[in-house]
Amino acid sequence: MATHGEEEPEEPDEPDEPGGPDNGAMAPTRMVPNVGLPGRDWEFSTHVLTLAQVADGATLVKVLKESGADGWELAQVIDGGDKRVLLLRRPKRPQREARRVGFAPPSES
Repeated sequence: MATHGEEEPEEPDEPDEPGGPDNGAMAPTRMVPNVGLPGRDWEFSTHVLTLAQVADGATLVKVLKESGADGWELAQVIDGGDKRVLLLRRPKRPQREARRVGFAPPSES
């Protein structure tokens, strides 16, 4: 058994990898590509119903079907005391310029 006057530091079981973190230094972050849906602009609409209309089983269904046919979806129901406000949303439609289709008539000079 050998005796030592000073304590020797413990050696790690595995050597540090070249790309590993060094002594508490932060590893560089990499940019991660965004693979989700692109950001969407929404347009919103509201529809106010009384509690009786919500509870009757027909009015709410009718409003949602009519709105859904125009592309609206139910985003949230807001409590307004004795009334409920339906918050509807749909993707904003891009403003398109009118395009000419076909050929322009010949110009007469």
